[in-house]
Amino acid sequence: MATDYDAPRRDEVDLGEDSLEELKARRADSQSGSVDVDEVEVAESFELPGADLADEELTVKVLPMQTDEFRCARCFLVHHRSQLAKERNGDLICRECV
Repeated sequence: MATDYDAPRRDEVDLGEDSLEELKARRADSQSGSVDVDEVEVAESFELPGADLADEELTVKVLPMQTDEFRCARCFLVHHRSQLAKERNGDLICRECV
C-alpha cells in the first residue's frame, strides 16, 4: 500500500482508536473485486495471426533511395553511407553484415 508522506502523522494511540468496522470499510473501499473491462471492445482490438487482411488498405509513403544511402548486398536493407563497411566486387556491405 502506498504511503502518503505529506499527511499528518498519527501516533500509536490514535491508530488503536480505529474501530474494526472502520478499518474493514476502508479496506473494502480501496479494493474493488470487479474490473471494468468491455470484453467486446477488447476482442475487437485483437489481431489474429493468419487473419485475412485482403480488404485492409495500407497507406505508407515510400521514398526512393537517396544519394547518401546504399543497399547492402547481404541483408538487402537500405543504410546511410556512414554504415558502409566495405565494398567487395562492386557489392556494398554494411557494418552489421561484416
